[in-house]
Amino acid sequence: MAAVDLGASSGRVMAGTVGPSTLSLAEVRRFPNGGVRAGPALYWDVLGLYRETLAGIRDAGAVDGVGIDSWAVDYGLLDARGALLGNPFCYRDPRTDGVAEKVAASVSARELYDVTGLQQLPFNTLYQLVAEGDRLEAASALLLIPDLLNYWLTGSIGAERTNASTTQLYDVRSREWAHPLASRVGIPSRLLPPLRDPGTVVGTASELSGVPVIAVGSHDTASAVVAVPASPGENFAYISSGTWSLAGLELPAPELSDAALAANFTNEGGVDGTIRFLRNVMGLWVLSETLRTWSSPDLPGLLTAAASSPALAAVVDIDAPEFLPPGDMPARIAAACTATGQPVPADRPAMVRCIIDSLAVAHRRTIREAAQLTGRVVDAVHLVGGGARNELLCQSTADACGVPVLAGPVEAAALGNVLVQARALGEDLPDLAAMRALVRETQEIRRYEPSGQGDWDAAEARLRG
Repeated sequence: MAAVDLGASSGRVMAGTVGPSTLSLAEVRRFPNGGVRAGPALYWDVLGLYRETLAGIRDAGAVDGVGIDSWAVDYGLLDARGALLGNPFCYRDPRTDGVAEKVAASVSARELYDVTGLQQLPFNTLYQLVAEGDRLEAASALLLIPDLLNYWLTGSIGAERTNASTTQLYDVRSREWAHPLASRVGIPSRLLPPLRDPGTVVGTASELSGVPVIAVGSHDTASAVVAVPASPGENFAYISSGTWSLAGLELPAPELSDAALAANFTNEGGVDGTIRFLRNVMGLWVLSETLRTWSSPDLPGLLTAAASSPALAAVVDIDAPEFLPPGDMPARIAAACTATGQPVPADRPAMVRCIIDSLAVAHRRTIREAAQLTGRVVDAVHLVGGGARNELLCQSTADACGVPVLAGPVEAAALGNVLVQARALGEDLPDLAAMRALVRETQEIRRYEPSGQGDWDAAEARLRG
């Protein structure tokens, strides 16, 4: 199978093979991605992504299926003829500034949460659509990024549920579009296409010799959580670590309490009807923007040097709004340290150490709150995705959380993608437990034990103070 896994900074096409005691991936194409500034706006080059997707699938050779996952919330609008109405906006575009407050005048945060269970983020799809204004009049359908690429491959319009659940337009209880809510905020119901479950065959790709295109957990985090190698009965939390850190728990039903709302946790749909109860943490975005500012590609060397820098010398609130847009992260970190009376990192390794420690504090805070809100005990943290390669981050997270971190697989989203495809194509993988057993059997997982070093309570208190 070909697994197309699109991230905010890069995309990849992986050739995956699934069978009894077999689960393997081979990267066949990797390409850069990122927001494109055009005038005052920030867009995605979705046509370039589609071109690279087609090329990557062809590079994979003869395949039995194709599945596409990507980041959430962003979308393309189609007109009545099915043509794209302009490049999709990037969620980091500032056009949604102040929109959440405008929406709150007609629909309270409590009402929004009761229906959708979604974390309040300024770039949620609902707010992006309200920011569209009159442009919606020309639109006939909204397609999230994986659904848009599936449409171009097959001609079939639809919305896969795990990604639809991130829009703040999806009823987390009924698992259907929240049409009354959409109407109240001025979003036409005609924009919301028919919903699909993961594992549905979308159609066949005529440009690719009629290969089946399968709706996977098209939100990349939904696919990544499929490949979390947890054992049955294990009390685990997960962190899908990349540009963002998606940290939380897997639940059988949404947690919609006032406390969960106040803590800004989200309830997103997972594969097989599960709930991903999590909070977005800013993630490795801050580190990647720091490297871009320095024009420095030597991440391994910086991480090695950072490991020798004093731990917890300074920490910042990695989720603060100033770290969301692109820009000079080292200057912003220095300003945050000065504002909280902490020493400014003296050199580049110290700056990297500050970023990693701050991210570990955010992981600790988020996982502990998730456990408190749900009454669960967390005995281990599974850290999957690109961050699993980062030894300093994994060890710091284990130290901060006080429980073992099991790091890997790195390509969790692509693995979850091919596992759902394989089941749809007839492989004997009846449930998540069977899929995860295959991941444990075939993938490298590295264990990091808490070292007991560092006063993480005091570090977190600095942020609160």
